[in-house]
Parts: sequence; structure tokens; C-alpha cells
Amino acid sequence: MPELKETKAQRVERLKRAKNPWDHLDEIRTFARQGFDSIPPEWLGTYFRPWGIYTQGDGVGVIGGKNGEGKAVPYFMVRIRIPNGLLTSEQARAIADLSDHFGNGVADITVRQNVQLHWIRVENLPELLERLWSVGLRTTGACGDVTRNITGCPLAGVHAHEIADVSPLALALDKELAGNPDFYNLPRKFKITITACPEWCSYPEINDISFTAIRRPGSAGILPASVPTLDSSTSREPALSQAEGPLATSEIGFSLRIAGGLSTEPHLAVKLNAFIRWEQVLPVARAIAEVFRESEVLRQSRDRARMKFLFLQHGWTADSFLAAIESKLGYKLDPAAPEQLPASIHRDHLGVIPQKQPGLFAIGASVIRGRITPAQIRVAADLAEHHGDGHLRATLMQNVLLINIPDSRVTSVVQELAANGLPVETNAFVRGTVACTGSEFCKLALTETKSYARWLTEQLEERFPGYQEDIKLHITGCPNSCGQHWIADIGIEGKKIKHEGKMIDAYYFCVGGSVGQFAAIARPVGYRCPADEVPNAITRLLAHFHAHRHSAESLQKFLARNTTEQLRSILSGQPAAQTEIALRDLPADRVPHSIEDRP
Repeated sequence: MPELKETKAQRVERLKRAKNPWDHLDEIRTFARQGFDSIPPEWLGTYFRPWGIYTQGDGVGVIGGKNGEGKAVPYFMVRIRIPNGLLTSEQARAIADLSDHFGNGVADITVRQNVQLHWIRVENLPELLERLWSVGLRTTGACGDVTRNITGCPLAGVHAHEIADVSPLALALDKELAGNPDFYNLPRKFKITITACPEWCSYPEINDISFTAIRRPGSAGILPASVPTLDSSTSREPALSQAEGPLATSEIGFSLRIAGGLSTEPHLAVKLNAFIRWEQVLPVARAIAEVFRESEVLRQSRDRARMKFLFLQHGWTADSFLAAIESKLGYKLDPAAPEQLPASIHRDHLGVIPQKQPGLFAIGASVIRGRITPAQIRVAADLAEHHGDGHLRATLMQNVLLINIPDSRVTSVVQELAANGLPVETNAFVRGTVACTGSEFCKLALTETKSYARWLTEQLEERFPGYQEDIKLHITGCPNSCGQHWIADIGIEGKKIKHEGKMIDAYYFCVGGSVGQFAAIARPVGYRCPADEVPNAITRLLAHFHAHRHSAESLQKFLARNTTEQLRSILSGQPAAQTEIALRDLPADRVPHSIEDRP
């Protein structure tokens, strides 16, 4: 009988069982001495990833490669893990220096509050890692089949309407799960967020585990005897401060959602019937990670290994997952408390924002397409240090936030940021646009996205000057949805089409995605066009929206009440019958998947 060929999933699982790469820094140092050609395939394809290191694409993306992956060049992308987006000015300057010295001056803020460097040579990896460690930063767990960066609200500790500062719990979760050898070998990536932000800016709907702070009224419980708060002297380690005032008649805890994720098969997180007490957050997170780790059925296919596939393919329910958690814990969790879901569309914290500390302000500056230069990073660090307390934050909308700026200095900080290409006030298109890495560096991408995002927002601003309607425009270079196009009003997914005998960039439209009260996955409408035609299509859609909206109807509601055929016709400018339906499995007329997520 012919020998059975090892599948990709089997190979990866075999390699992960054989070695925990976090124990083998010595091998990375050896590669640095001996050069790129000394690196074996198992390190290039598997072992570098838990270190936050990926091989860099050749600028063409997936085209020209094989087995669904493009060609690599002898450089790396290095992703820096920044829990809750918390940075000090010293750490920011270190990132700027590394980008300058080793990364050709390129740095990208990601949708998980990381910073990515590019053009890193293996010869420079040991020094880069050591310089990050010297300022309290690391890369371990930023990529790979591990717990990814723990995200949270960048306004944690200063948000005027948060019910508690939960950033110490984000840091504690990071310490518990990230870089922990007990969890280096999960079936696939594992994403966690914890937030007390009333706008849910960290997108609980699309994480594997989401803790959202809530106050349970009329409980026998009280506030934690010691409520962790952020030690502003370091911005990294939690400190304990005693709760002030009389004992409360309510208790701060968390709602729990699990198994959210996007990629090619999006799934909104499922709310469990559980109220998680403050002190239960770490054991609950660990229990869920253990359930995920032990799910052998998820190790059979790399494409269907995320936790969401327990629900999508293997019959798990909210009740069965809750039972699995409680079995690990050895006790029952309290039932869920009522919760108010946010209605707001923008979760970016841009602008000048009054803090809960009297006389102090946070200032959110736009980083167009998430790409920031070393000079801009240094400007932000200098402003944070000279006008604030030396702390700044990366946001999930790929922007940067300064905190603790006195009222008397706000104007000068805003002006200085704008003068350096970091505007605090911007148009709706720049504000609402997210772009993934794209084919410039990613081996899986079909289209270039970063420069395209700048061009597209400029085109739309030219056509709709001063446009301020709420709009989320997300650009992703391939079906994997790193640009989160499934939760955008207008999500465009990169494709290639043949035009005059050549393959050119194109985009496929998905519309009507949303989160919060009206959470839904965007609807593919069957319309695809060359990249340079996208502004015309969006112009037709927005013009039709403004001409035919009902009263003060939002774009979200307008998209929801129009059929797939109507939207395809509007985008193409042709009757639906005359518009070719792009090759893609089309869903039913309404959104393919949404979860009613009210208590």
C-alpha cells in the first residue's frame, strides 16, 4: 500500500509536540550567527511563530506561491505584544529606535494593539529581542497557536464612564497565559479581551474569550475588598488599592462570551449564562484555555481549529460549554446578570476626551491605515512625557492615545500631533477605515491594502467633503479577514481578476456588518470590481443612501432593509439582472449569521 502523506495539520501538531520553541532561544542565536540559509523549514514555518516572528512575503502576496502561501524573502515581520495597549514613553522610543535601526522605518499598529516591525534580518533578532526585554516588552505569544495579545480599552483607568479599571486583570491574564509553557501548544490562535469600556471598544463579539465588566445590583456580594488599579509609575504591573467608602450593595463582575472569530467562517461570540466575579476571571480563563487545549477534534484541520468550530461543526452549545468550564473549576458559576449592549458605531476614542480625573484629558490621534513612522512615535512619546505623565496607548482601531494631559496643554498637544501627521480631528472615512497588512508583507494576501487605504479615503473625502456620518469601512487583502471586513458597514475583501490579459487587484463587497445591540455578520452581495472602481461603487451607495434614507435612518439600517439584489444594483450602477454575480457562495437574502445577544 502507498504510504499515507502527512497532512499540514498532522505535521504542525507533530512539530509542536516535539518542541516548545520558547525553550530554544539558543537556536535563534545560532541562526543569527550563521545567517538565513541556516534556518530549517520547521523554524521558518512553525517554531518562529510563538516568538511573534513571521517570514515576510515578497510583495506579491499569495500569487506566485503554492499551497495557498506566497513566496518569502529573507526578512521577518516581528510583532510586539502590548497588553491592553499600555505603553510608556520609554517603550515607545525603543520601538521607534528598533524600527529605524532594523526595520526600514516601518511600523504598523494592529487591530489587537500590537506593533509590527518589518524588514527584520535574522542577524538582528537576538539584539532586537534583548532591547525589547530591557524596556519590559516582548514578542512571545504575539503569533502562533498560543494566547495572543490580551486586549482592553485604551482608556482603562481614565474613562469617565467605566465602572472599574480592569487593566490590571488584563496584565494578570497576560502573565497567566502568555508565554506559559502549559499553553504553548493550543489547537490554534486564542484571543482574549477584558474591558469595562461602555462602548466595548475591544470588540468582545469577535474574541475567543470576552469579559465585559458589569455591576450586578442587589447582590449579596460587594465590591472586591481590594480593587486592582494600574500603577501609573510603570503602566505595566497592577497594584492594589483598597476600595473607598461604605460597602456597596452591588458587585462588579463580568459577563462572559466565548468562541467569537472572523476569518472565512465568521461567528459572533456566544454569551454564557454566567456572572464572573472579579477573583474568578483568571481561573475561568484558564479553564476555558484547558478545554480548548484538550479539544483533539480541533487539531484535525488547520482551517477549522479555532474554538468557534466547536459550535459551528461539533454540536457544542452555550450550556455544554458552561458545563465544561464548571467541571474544570469544580464549582458552579452564578447566573448572568442583565447587561446593556452598546449602540454606538465608533469605538475608537479619537478626539479630546475628558477623563474621570478632573482637569485631565485623553487625546486620541488618528494613525491613517495604522502605519506610523519612528518620528511620529517619538513625537507622541515626547508629548506624553512633556505634557502628560509619560504614558500612551495603542488602540484597536490602529490609532494612538495620549492620557493625563492637563486642560491648559490640550491645544498645543493637538496642534503638535496634527503638524506631525497624527490628526486628532479627521474626516469620517479616515476615522472609520481599518486595513490589514496586505500583500506588501503578507504571504497570504491577494491585494495591497495600506497604500490603497490612504488612496481610497482621499478619493471618498474628495467626493464627500466634510462627510461626518457614521461609517465603518474595512479593507482586508484576503478572505482571512484580518481587516475585520465582516463587522463593517462596508467591508471589501481582496481578490484578483483578469483584465486585458493581466491579473489586477479587485475587491468583493460585503455590507451591513455590525456589533453591539445590532450585532450581525456582513452580507456578501455578489458584487466585485477592480480596485480603482471601488470609490465609484461606494459613491453610488452613499449617494443612494442619502437620497432614499428614511428620515434620520442610519447607514446600518438602510443596508439592512435593502435586498441583496438591490444593493448589488446600487453598487454596480446597473440593474441587478444585468450585473454579473461574482463567484462566491451567496447566502440567503438576509445576513448569514447573527446572534440575538440580549439578556
